[in-house]
Order: sequence, then C-alpha cells, then structure tokens
Amino acid sequence: MEMPDLQQYKEKFSKAKFVDKISRIAKRAGARMVYAALILYYTLESDNVSLKDKAIIIGALGYLISPLDVVPDAIPIAGLGDDLAVLIYVLRKVWGQVSEEVKAKAKAKLAQWFDSDEIVEAATDLFNDDPAEGPA
Repeated sequence: MEMPDLQQYKEKFSKAKFVDKISRIAKRAGARMVYAALILYYTLESDNVSLKDKAIIIGALGYLISPLDVVPDAIPIAGLGDDLAVLIYVLRKVWGQVSEEVKAKAKAKLAQWFDSDEIVEAATDLFNDDPAEGPA
C-alpha cells in the first residue's frame, strides 16, 4: 500500500474527534489497532518528540478519524486495514521516542475496552510482520 499524504489529514484531527472515533470502533478495530492509535495519541503530549514527528502523528490520527480515506471504514474487514497500516507506519518512525509511560497509559486505556489477554497480545504483537522491530 502506498502511504497517503498525511499532511492533508492534519485538519481532521482533534482530541475530541479522536476519543469519539476510537471509542466507537474499539471492538471492531481490535486491540492492536487501538493500542497503536493510543500510543501515537499519548506520544503527542511528550516534550521529547520533535514538531516534525508530531505533525506526522497528527496526520496519521487525522487519517484514522477521517471518513474519507483510501479504503472507507464502512467496508467490512478491509475498511480499517488501511488505517492500521498508516498507524503502524508512523509508529515505526517514532518508536524510539515512545516512553514506557506512554505505553503504560495506552495499556491502561485499553483495559476499558479489552480483556487482559487481548491487551497483552496487542502489546507483544504490535509489529507482527517483523517481530525483530517489536515493542521493547
């Protein structure tokens, strides 16, 4: 999949829209996608992340929120696949700047929607296509 120009989605992002979308799609999207989105969301609060990386994160989260993306979210199974691909792509770019505190906050928030075994699987399987680059 070719990555979309994330800068065109930055205007779609707001904290309120993010919280609304993620709470509506949590179970359908799965723990892995929600965990990736939450890590990016909480990483925005960090002073250790460059403005350039924050702009990329905002674009990715705006893409998640936007109903107009490469594969519309309403399409079963495939609809959220492009969103997950974008989130994982951006997460790989900023992973070195993700603190343990951010990971803990994301896991705590996941507990509101998922069972503990789903949370553990999401955290250990975040980069399932290349385990060598997985979470620390």
